[in-house]
Amino acid sequence: MTVTVPKDAEFALVVREIAERVASAAADAVDRENRFPHEALDALREAKALSAFVPASHDGAGVCFGELAGACFDLARACSSTGMVFAMHQIQVGCVARHGAGTALFDGYLRSIVTEQRLIASVTTEAGAGGDLRSSKVAAEADGEEIAFEKQAPTVSYAQHADDLLTTMRRAPDAEPGDQVLVLTHASQTELEPTSSWDSLGMRGTCSPGFVVRARAPKEHVLPVPFARIAAETMVPFSHILWGHVWLGIATAAYDRARAFVRAQTRSAGTATPTARRLSALAVDLQAMRAELAAVTEEYSNMLASGPELERAHTVDYAVRINTLKISVSERAPAICAGALTICGMAGYKNDSPFSVGRQLRDALSGGLMIANERIHATNAALLLVHKGE
Repeated sequence: MTVTVPKDAEFALVVREIAERVASAAADAVDRENRFPHEALDALREAKALSAFVPASHDGAGVCFGELAGACFDLARACSSTGMVFAMHQIQVGCVARHGAGTALFDGYLRSIVTEQRLIASVTTEAGAGGDLRSSKVAAEADGEEIAFEKQAPTVSYAQHADDLLTTMRRAPDAEPGDQVLVLTHASQTELEPTSSWDSLGMRGTCSPGFVVRARAPKEHVLPVPFARIAAETMVPFSHILWGHVWLGIATAAYDRARAFVRAQTRSAGTATPTARRLSALAVDLQAMRAELAAVTEEYSNMLASGPELERAHTVDYAVRINTLKISVSERAPAICAGALTICGMAGYKNDSPFSVGRQLRDALSGGLMIANERIHATNAALLLVHKGE
């Protein structure tokens, strides 16, 4: 598919067209063949969608956060893996755009994202850290004007398809586990040694095996802001909200198939069947999920637009709120997909049926594992002990 996009084009319409014409057509093959969604990513590159969040000051489109979230929804509704790769990439773009702009290296890098449509992957997981984003074992080792590191990462999504990596680590060998920085490395500066495969239940197109990541880069490749601030203000809210829209897209796709099944059944029977009532109940659940996401997305969008309001991201109140969102939407999505399966019955269970929801159900189950909900519950439990808000 060829898409020519003028700078002032409607971003949402362009992404929706790619979702409907490209991502949707390849989704079953991506899942069945356990492969990266090349077709959709190529189309997104051609449309310059990978640089959507890069500000106009750096030659990007400067789309607002709400539009970015909507794009994740549209892509995931068509192909879960495409939506998730796009969301993960935009989280990294957000971190660089919001915390690297103003330095010569990162100003140039932001412009290269626009001109070269570079795909960025994230290396935040680490063996022995127990999935804790805010703690690192590996440290940046100074070597003259460069830093070097070696990190054992149990999961790195689409690393072998990315142009660049953003990796968390301790600031220095003598730094505390929570004294972290975020480091940019290009593929040419990085060695990836696979340590596992990716034959997963769902989200198969994200291609997320484990690696030993070894890299060496100039010291300027360290983002100038402590990772604690990057995580609180950008990485965590971007992740939970954009992932949430991916899960909403998956749940909506399952609901779409259930609705199509009920319509076909009603036409055949000539009257509404009992499944129509179950569809109505499922619509309530989907609407609740959509409303919850919409409220938090609007709140965070306003915080971004305000600037000073982002200080709220460092409060216990906001940490509990954004963590609760992640738990809620990641649990609602597979429940809605399971409800769609109940409505469609055997037609939803079979892979070769137009009403199949197997792929959506398998993909939605990943939500509770991405920063495991049990870990987030433990974090929230500790926060609630000192929480004085509502």
